Amino acid sequence: MLIVVIGTIVIAAFFYAAARNPRLVPGKLQFAGESAYGLVRNSIVIDSIGTKYGKKFVPYIVTLFFFILALNISGIIPVLQFPASSKIAIPAFLAIISWIIYNWVGISRQGFVGYFKAMMFPPGVPWPIYFLLAPLELFSTFIIRPFTLALRLAMNMFAGHLVLLLCILGGEYMLTEGTGALPFLSPIGFLGGIILTFFEGFIQILQAYVFALLSALYIAGAMEAEH
Repeated sequence: MLIVVIGTIVIAAFFYAAARNPRLVPGKLQFAGESAYGLVRNSIVIDSIGTKYGKKFVPYIVTLFFFILALNISGIIPVLQFPASSKIAIPAFLAIISWIIYNWVGISRQGFVGYFKAMMFPPGVPWPIYFLLAPLELFSTFIIRPFTLALRLAMNMFAGHLVLLLCILGGEYMLTEGTGALPFLSPIGFLGGIILTFFEGFIQILQAYVFALLSALYIAGAMEAEH
């Protein structure tokens, strides 16, 4: 929970400082904030939902991306060294928020009946297929989507954390407790830990991007009939 609080404060402080004194010719901090904001806005929200409908969802998706990123990156920050998003409750809560938003958008745009009809009975499908397709689509939209959103993020962070622990603690054990040739092999464990730390950093950024992108795509899909 301390990591969640610290991550929230750091992200909020960064964007507050970047937008505090906006100038026509931005300074370094303002440029960094605008670039970070613009990257998520353009490459995730606008590309997925479109300019007309996407603007209202930019604040949520930007907040979602950087909040998850902060919790992920904590896994490779010295002293902290624990990805808070590896605790399933946090990704699950974020997935529920996205679930509420995209279902609310679909119902408000298409109407309650229209939303479920478009979801379960897409046009152009032979009617006998609906007996199989309709429950699958309902199950996918209401159960599978939030479940996979949460599980994908949590398990990637959990597995990456375990691999780093295995390399570092394995190297330490060979160095301090090993006999024979094991102490001389300990640098392999430490080197693997260093290499995998950079790889894990890439995965942490990627998983934040995937979570935000899928949330945007689900919102876009719920608005499909409106488009």
